[in-house]
Amino acid sequence: MSSEALNPEPVTELPLTPPAEDDEEDAAIALGNFKTHREKHNSCHYTSESEDVADETCDTHFIEQTDKGYRCAIDVPSVLYKYIIGKKGETRKRLEFDTKTSISIPKQGVEGQIVITGSYKSAVSSAVTRVEVLVENFRKKQPFTHFLSFPLNDSKIQEGFLTFKDEVLQQCSQDHGVEGSIFQNPAKLHLTIGTLALLNDMEVRKACEHLQECEKFIRDITGGKPLPLEVTGVEYMNDDPAMVDVLYAKVNVKDGSDKLQVIADRLVEHFVSAGLMIREWDRVKLHGTVMNTLFRKDSTVEDTGGTGRQATSEREAFDARNILKKFGTYCFGGFELNTVLLSQRYSTDCTGYYSSAGSINFS
Repeated sequence: MSSEALNPEPVTELPLTPPAEDDEEDAAIALGNFKTHREKHNSCHYTSESEDVADETCDTHFIEQTDKGYRCAIDVPSVLYKYIIGKKGETRKRLEFDTKTSISIPKQGVEGQIVITGSYKSAVSSAVTRVEVLVENFRKKQPFTHFLSFPLNDSKIQEGFLTFKDEVLQQCSQDHGVEGSIFQNPAKLHLTIGTLALLNDMEVRKACEHLQECEKFIRDITGGKPLPLEVTGVEYMNDDPAMVDVLYAKVNVKDGSDKLQVIADRLVEHFVSAGLMIREWDRVKLHGTVMNTLFRKDSTVEDTGGTGRQATSEREAFDARNILKKFGTYCFGGFELNTVLLSQRYSTDCTGYYSSAGSINFS
């Protein structure tokens, strides 16, 4: 395992704001839909250790017996504490009342374990599962912090990109919306494989470990060698070439095989199975963004999925018809891809690329 994988950069804590009104509603809905959730989890079965609490016992966490009853400690990122506490503590109070347990939560910003105690094992188990429902529900609402990437910032590709930018600005700057600020930063050219919301250092380490587990199947696909790629041609995302928000470079394996696509899809499959990534598409769409209108008024915005400070409705599209006509088969260059990175969002390393929390090589 690489030193990067063992020592990931600390995750920047998100602002610890109180839950919003809609968060409270979401918590109520999540708990109200609890029956649907527990039916989905086959590891749960019912017990009747108490007349008051006849609920589910789950095998996902160890519940230990103590002198005073039962106890279970579960790892929850501190950024999610507020959703379990609720406005003025109402969500926690409801959980404790419904399950007849006591729920101890660390202070905001302090990473630790939520400890649930109660007189009956089934009561503690019920509270654990309900907390998991809330965690699962609100985790999906967190902005992603990391993404798996194939870097395209090889010096030859950067040189080809800068030439492309210069020629487009020389020949197409009169077209609506075409200007320098919407071009990608050449040092951050990349392919996004999938995004992850890793909410504390423990989750970053877990993601690094899972990335290391992918090294074997990747080397089986590549034969333990770097993958020769060519970056040729541009394409647009939407239906109208006169109103484009994202223009991307097409990336292919030089031998015409689908090895790059297979690696990307297998990576997503692995991380989805590990519960670290949400599947968005049947196949990964491999594209290297070269122009994006999100960059127009906010240079800090990234094309890895974030919207930055600009709402989508405020984006000013550009007319890409001439670019497609003149540069549709433009060759940015070729290089040998030899790495997959767990990249940290909103970061920059000494090369100008995103800081890496972990990596694996093809050779």
